[in-house]
Amino acid sequence: MPRRNTPRSQRRHRPETGASAFSGATSRTESGPWGAESERYTVRTVPGSRATKAYRCPGCDHEIAPGTPHVVAWPTDDIGGADERRHWHNGCWSGRGTRGPTRRWS
Repeated sequence: MPRRNTPRSQRRHRPETGASAFSGATSRTESGPWGAESERYTVRTVPGSRATKAYRCPGCDHEIAPGTPHVVAWPTDDIGGADERRHWHNGCWSGRGTRGPTRRWS
């Protein structure tokens, strides 16, 4: 077993900040997935380093693997909108106006 060079009494511990997976992320508001201007969505970009779980993209119905950069979108105006979060591939979110939702999400 390797030896630790720094005695325990001299080690610095990072304080818990309670930061979430979205800390430091900026959100933006965009029109709905199918171009409806009346539907507004809050959108956040998730970098690959923060993507730790697998999700199912509603745009293509394929899995978003852990470590894959993607976007998270949810309705801005709805109560409980965070419960309606959906994880999208970047390309699927960008092309949401050219195709409808998959069978699973309609």
